Amino acid sequence: MLRSILFFGFVLLMWSCGPDRSSKTEIMFEVSWDADLAEEAQHGRLMILLSQDDSAEPRFQIHDGTQTQMVFGIDVHDWRPGAHIAVTDTAFGYPIEKLSSIPEGRYRVQALLNRYEKFDLSTGHTVWLPPDKGEGQQWNRKSGNFYSEPRSITVTKDNGTLSIVMDKKIQPIEPSENSKYIKHVKMTSELLTEFWGRPVELGAHVLLPEGFDEHPEARYPLIVFHGHYPHDFGGFRTTPPDPDEEPVYSERFGIEGYNIIEQQEAYDFYKAWTSSDFPRVIIIEIQHPTPYYDDSYAVNSASQGPYGDAITYELIPYIEEQFRGIGEGWSRFLYGGSTGGWEALAAQVFYPDEYNGCFAACPDPIDFRAYCLVNIYEDKNAYNYPGQFKSLLVPGMRDYLGHISSTVKGQNHRELALGTKSRSGQQWDIWEAVYSPQGEDGYPVRLWDKYTGDINPEVAAYWKEHYDLRYILERDWEEIGPKLQGKIHIYCGDMDNFYLNNAVYLMEEFLESTDNPYYEGEVDYGDRAEHCWNGDHDNPIWISRLRYNTFYLPKILSRIESSAPPDADLSSWRY
Repeated sequence: MLRSILFFGFVLLMWSCGPDRSSKTEIMFEVSWDADLAEEAQHGRLMILLSQDDSAEPRFQIHDGTQTQMVFGIDVHDWRPGAHIAVTDTAFGYPIEKLSSIPEGRYRVQALLNRYEKFDLSTGHTVWLPPDKGEGQQWNRKSGNFYSEPRSITVTKDNGTLSIVMDKKIQPIEPSENSKYIKHVKMTSELLTEFWGRPVELGAHVLLPEGFDEHPEARYPLIVFHGHYPHDFGGFRTTPPDPDEEPVYSERFGIEGYNIIEQQEAYDFYKAWTSSDFPRVIIIEIQHPTPYYDDSYAVNSASQGPYGDAITYELIPYIEEQFRGIGEGWSRFLYGGSTGGWEALAAQVFYPDEYNGCFAACPDPIDFRAYCLVNIYEDKNAYNYPGQFKSLLVPGMRDYLGHISSTVKGQNHRELALGTKSRSGQQWDIWEAVYSPQGEDGYPVRLWDKYTGDINPEVAAYWKEHYDLRYILERDWEEIGPKLQGKIHIYCGDMDNFYLNNAVYLMEEFLESTDNPYYEGEVDYGDRAEHCWNGDHDNPIWISRLRYNTFYLPKILSRIESSAPPDADLSSWRY
């Protein structure tokens, strides 16, 4: 009995010394929007953003790093002007899950509505999604989104209800202007318009070669630079660095004045591009944002439609006709990094006759046994390494020394706060929007439970058959191998921030095992190199990442010399 009494007293003592249960905050937000912003009812994702960092608005401070600020989100439907919506403890938050768990203190608060529109798909489904408005699917910069100016509040345990009125609307982004060398084109895709049930445009920034106007007889090879949504053609500047430009420190590379270095590299590229001995080719950066992300991943998919066909059979021939491209598979090449690296390789694999080589740098996972650090076929859960008596969170991002800055769980929970049904506009959600089957509700089927991380093996099996590039190559090598011989080039740092090198190792293992034919390409790694190493062993990554448009050209010209058909035009574009 004495032992029981002593134990009970010890428990009471430990309870009294533990966290203060009375510190739970009782806070909720009541949000409305000004009738001057729109006449019709609104649908979308309403977010409450809180920050203790005064350096920028809270909407610009949500990220995967350790210094992220807070966001809490709910879905809203048929929200009328003047009506009030309560954001309570049921809202899902990141990195703190519930409003009641916010530490007491001073914050700046802001509300934002990522507005959705209705899409009547050709599949018979109706879905509500945030259309791109020319910003590259960025919810915090999207034209037309409602928001409030940040204001200061003090969170205490008995706040009660705080009112916020959204009375601002993000303004449209000014389109880029044409110049002598850079042209901006758009065309309406019949394939995508049919799928989405509304007109859908594809666009591109076209870099024309020196002497384009002076040589009307010339027809040019085409190089497709895949990557995230480009507002304009990047890395090309016709003037020297601005002498009045204030140097900006790059935290990633630890370099002062990196913005000036970028300007100098862009100017150096212009000088090389216009020099007498530079190859005369056309380079394009394509615009293909979707309601799910800043680009489509350049393949056909169940939930996004036939972007692969639209780009390959509609957009590229349109550009070649308008700007005198040669227009044959031997004269087209692909390169890109990260998302663009995956797209370059995927386009080459799925359209082997339409392109003559891909240069894929730090590609997104090209073998789903290494979906970053998750094996989607064998792992049961994406967020935790299981153990008998403990589990460990799966890392999501590291630096070149291995220091971890985020986890897979944290990255996915940030996306869940920004949007349900794969609508966050972020990385893990777009992979689902591209790779997953379409659900009965018209949205992508989850690969794993977004909250718990539990993997759905049926969805994993679908991914394998349709988008696991290593598996598809191995499965179909007898048929497509002869068409890909000499065309596959992959590069990755062995300390890629997102562990993308792990999938490259698995791809290399297969490629090196090929025969009849041997793949005759290249896989290379950068020692201790981070994301996005592109195969350059002579320069640091902060320089090499700015030289995609020049680095692969010698290899492309060599490939043309060795593979062009006997009647190919190898002369009109050489002047």
